[in-house]
Amino acid sequence: MNWRSLSISSSLLQSIQPTPSVAAQQQSSILGPQHSFAMGIFMNQMNTKQIFPFPDALSEESKDTVKLALDSFGRYFDQVHDAVANDANESFDQKAMETYKQLGGLGLLAPEEYGGFGLLSTQYARLIELFGGHDLSFSITIGAHQSLGYKGLLLYGNEQQKNKYLPMLSSGQKLAAYCLTEPTAGSDANSIRTTAVLDDDGQHYILNGNKIWITNGGLADFMVVFAQVPHSKDHSNEVQNAMTAFIVERDYGGVTSSPPEKKMGLKSSNTTAVYFDNVKVPVQNVLGKVGEGFKVAVNILNNGRFALSALMTGFTRMLLTKSIQHVNQRQQFGHKLIEFQSIQEKIAQIAMSHYAIESVAFLVSNNMDRGVENLQLEAAIGKIYATETAWDCCDECIQLLGGAGYMRENHIERFMRDVRVYRIFEGASDTLRQFIATTGIRNAAKVLSQKHSNSTTVMDDNSSNVTSSDRDELLQQVAEPLRPSAAQLAQQIEDFGSVVEHLLFKHGKHIANQQFLLTRIANASIELYVMAAVLSRATNAINENLPTSDHEQLLATTFVTKSCERVKANLNSIMSPDSLSCFTAFSQIADQVSRNEEALTTRPIGF
Repeated sequence: MNWRSLSISSSLLQSIQPTPSVAAQQQSSILGPQHSFAMGIFMNQMNTKQIFPFPDALSEESKDTVKLALDSFGRYFDQVHDAVANDANESFDQKAMETYKQLGGLGLLAPEEYGGFGLLSTQYARLIELFGGHDLSFSITIGAHQSLGYKGLLLYGNEQQKNKYLPMLSSGQKLAAYCLTEPTAGSDANSIRTTAVLDDDGQHYILNGNKIWITNGGLADFMVVFAQVPHSKDHSNEVQNAMTAFIVERDYGGVTSSPPEKKMGLKSSNTTAVYFDNVKVPVQNVLGKVGEGFKVAVNILNNGRFALSALMTGFTRMLLTKSIQHVNQRQQFGHKLIEFQSIQEKIAQIAMSHYAIESVAFLVSNNMDRGVENLQLEAAIGKIYATETAWDCCDECIQLLGGAGYMRENHIERFMRDVRVYRIFEGASDTLRQFIATTGIRNAAKVLSQKHSNSTTVMDDNSSNVTSSDRDELLQQVAEPLRPSAAQLAQQIEDFGSVVEHLLFKHGKHIANQQFLLTRIANASIELYVMAAVLSRATNAINENLPTSDHEQLLATTFVTKSCERVKANLNSIMSPDSLSCFTAFSQIADQVSRNEEALTTRPIGF
C-alpha cells in the first residue's frame, strides 16, 4: 500500500483553518449565560434564543474542509486501521499510527500556526463522529491527547508555552496525557495529594506524588499534571495548599509509569499509573496561575465533553445500521424479524436515541463555535445522555442480533466492553447529575430570593408559572406540525419549575444534601433539554424542506411523548409520599447491608 496516498494535501492543511461565519462574528445578546435554556428551566423560564433556530456556525468553506477530512480519515479506517487486531494485541500497530500522524490526526484542535488543523468544535464533532463508529479505544487515545492532554495549552497556555510544545504535539512527535486522578481523588478533584514545592533556587517546583488510570500514561512525553502547592494568597502569612496545573516532560527525570492496566475494554489504549519522584519542573511551566488548578482542570473537562457526545453519535449510528441489517435479513417463524412489533420497538428506540444524541451534540458544538458563554450544564447534560443512552442502544443491538451479537466476529461485544467506561470518566454520571441539579437550583435560589420581600425565606411556595409570553415564544419557534409537542414540553417545564420551587421552600440551603431528590431533578432537566434540542433540529428540517423532514418530524414527536413520560415519572417520585418513603428505606437498607459487609438475609434452605 502507498501509505502517503492517504495523506491530506498541504493545500487542505492550509485551508482547514475555517473562515468565521457571520453567526460566529455577531455580537449578540444571546451569547450570555442568562440566556441558557438549561439554566432557565430551573426558574420556570423558556430561554429559546440559544436553542432556536437550530444553530449553524460553520461557513460553507468550513463544511467543505470537513468533507475532505472525512474522506481522508475514512480511508484510513477502511484501509489501514485494524481495531480487531489492536484489541487482541492490546496495543496499536505502530505503522498504522505513523500513517495517522501523517494525516495530521494528532493536531486536529491545534491552530494552524502551530502545525495543526485548527478545527472548530463543530468540525471536530463531525470528524470524531466517524471515529466513534470504528474504534472507541483508539478514539479515547486520540481524545486524551488533544481534547484533554494539550487542551490546557489551548485554553491557558502563554505564547512561550504554545510555541514550544504545540508544534511537537500537533505532529505527533510528542504524545500528551492529562494527569488528575489519584488513588484517593477521583470525582473529588480538590482532594489530590500530589505536591509541588518551590525549590530554594526559586526556579523550579519539586513534584512528588502519583496518578492512576492515566490514558497514554506509559507513552506520553508531555503531561498536564495537577498538584497542591503551598501558597499564601494576597500576600498574607497564612499558607494553604493551592491546586495548580503544571506542564511536565518525561525527560525531566523522576517520571515513571506502571505496566499497562488490564482492562475490561479499551484494551488497545495505554492506561497506567504515573509516578513523580522529586521531578524538577521549571516555574515557567505553571499552566495558568498558581492556585487556579481546579479551574483549569474543570474547564478542560467542560470544554471537551461535547466530543464524547459526538463520538456516541457515530457509535449509535453504527449500532442502528448493524441492527437494521440483521433484522431485515434474519427470518424466524416464517417472517423477517423486522415484521415483529417487539423488534420494531427496539429499532425505533435506537433510531430516536441516535437522533437525540446527535441533536444535542451539534447544538452544543455549534453554540460553542458562535461564542455562547458558559455551556457547562449543557455539556454535562450531553455527556450523561449520550453515554448512558449509547450503552442502552448497544445492549439492545446485541439483543436484536441474538447469539450473533454475542460472537466476536460481529464486533459489537468489543464495542460494549469499550463503551462502558464512558459513563465513568470525564465526569462520572452520578457526579455530573449532582452538579447539574445543584448548579441549577443554586442559581434559581438566587433569582427567586430577589423576587420575594422576605429575605429570610427563599420563596413563599406560591409558584410563578411559565409566562404566557415564554410559552407563546416557544410555540412560535417550532414548526407548525411540532407545536403540540412543544406544548407538551412547555407543560413539563412549568411542572419542573414548580417542583424546584417546592424543594427550595421545603429544604432551603439543605437541598444540597438531598441526593435522592437531586438525581431526579437532574434526570428531568436532562430530558427537557434534549427535547428542546430535538424539536429545534426537526423544526429546521421542516423549514428547510429537507428530504428527511417527515421522518425527523416522526422521530421528534414520538421522542417528546416518551420523554415527557420520563419527566413525569421523575417529578412524581419527588412529590409522592410513597417514593419519599422508599428513599428513606434505601438509606436504611444500604446502612444495614454495608455494616454487615454482605447480604443480610437467611438463605431459603437455611444454609
